[in-house]
Amino acid sequence: MSNWYMLTLVGRDRPGIVAEVSNILFAAGCQLGEASMMRLGGNFTVMLMVQSEQPQNDLEQLLNEKLAALALKIHIDLIEGHLHEHIIPDVCVSVYGADRPGIVADITQVLQQQNFHILDLESDVGGSEESPIYIMHIEGKSQTDISALEKELAPLRKQGIDVKVTPIDTLVG
Repeated sequence: MSNWYMLTLVGRDRPGIVAEVSNILFAAGCQLGEASMMRLGGNFTVMLMVQSEQPQNDLEQLLNEKLAALALKIHIDLIEGHLHEHIIPDVCVSVYGADRPGIVADITQVLQQQNFHILDLESDVGGSEESPIYIMHIEGKSQTDISALEKELAPLRKQGIDVKVTPIDTLVG
């Protein structure tokens, strides 16, 4: 019986990680599903759906042995595959403001109250060490119209957070 696993890897960034990991998984007889891989600071992180005939413990032991040379920390969870069950985002929320604790909590709390389903969130810090600027882009599925989201996010603008809400026009088909 084939199982789906969520494989999470974290390690110091360097060229070749994706090629080496994908070759190790291929050699282990794994099929790859959806993936998110990115550089965060000086680190590289991988979240990858992997299908395998092997029990979780066997797969984890094999990958720990193979990935040790790559200095990657590994975590594996048994999951349900649910491939091809995509939710299409229809709204993008862009946030820019002086970096301070609580920006993500403030924005996402308002979105939660509006039943906004966050599908993707990326953030970065720009500016300088003396004047850091927090940058965040959120894509999601809105249960309300953009004007309602704008209205609920407006009080955050008074705190110096620039928030823009724009529709995402997705051509599907």
